[in-house]
Amino acid sequence: MQAKAKSDRPLHVAIIMDGNGRWAAARGLPRTMGHKAGIDALRRTLEAAQGMAISHLTLYSFSAENWQRPAGEVHELMGLLRFYLKTELKSLCENNVRLRVIGDRGYLADDIATMIVQAENKTANNTGITLVLALSYGGRQEIAAAVRALARKVEAGMLTAEAVDEKQIAAQLYTHGMPDPDVVIRTSGEKRTSNFLLWQSAYAEYVFQDVLWPDYGQAHLAAALEDFTKRERRFGK
Repeated sequence: MQAKAKSDRPLHVAIIMDGNGRWAAARGLPRTMGHKAGIDALRRTLEAAQGMAISHLTLYSFSAENWQRPAGEVHELMGLLRFYLKTELKSLCENNVRLRVIGDRGYLADDIATMIVQAENKTANNTGITLVLALSYGGRQEIAAAVRALARKVEAGMLTAEAVDEKQIAAQLYTHGMPDPDVVIRTSGEKRTSNFLLWQSAYAEYVFQDVLWPDYGQAHLAAALEDFTKRERRFGK
């Protein structure tokens, strides 16, 4: 019998956080209250992940497509992002959490981009779990940007077309230097990838959970990882 190609716990867990709006609507609240409750869920999930031997936790916080939402909602979301970066940095440092942000920062306000750089620099030497926030992120856009970067290298004579391989492409992605996700979790009962880590999740296991993101916590994460440990990962072999 072929040996199972898996570990007891995934090293890299990625989560598509979904259901904030529905959570708020079910309670007769504005959507912004759902997003605020989602931040509490983020805190709970990060704390839970720290006790589960997870090295990287990547959260799909704001997609490239989310810029098309109503201007008022986008404004509120950016305000919550500012609030999180201001209020959570001390806690991240105290808990030895490293912060990384992936996505197209060109769309972010200058002050937010500056706050991100400062937070990344301040937590760069932390050796615990790495919290990765996917902001203004899109998988197709990420791959297209990587291809453009390699094309420029070919045009400049720094690289031959024949030398472009998977390693060359991976080196141009936002996630360079990070392990690929072992498991991708999506909340709220939806079952689609939504342009999230398309390249990186080629062999990830997917777990779909019915819970809305603002209600997410330790028990839900534990259940997802328990599901993961029961699977046999063959990687196409």
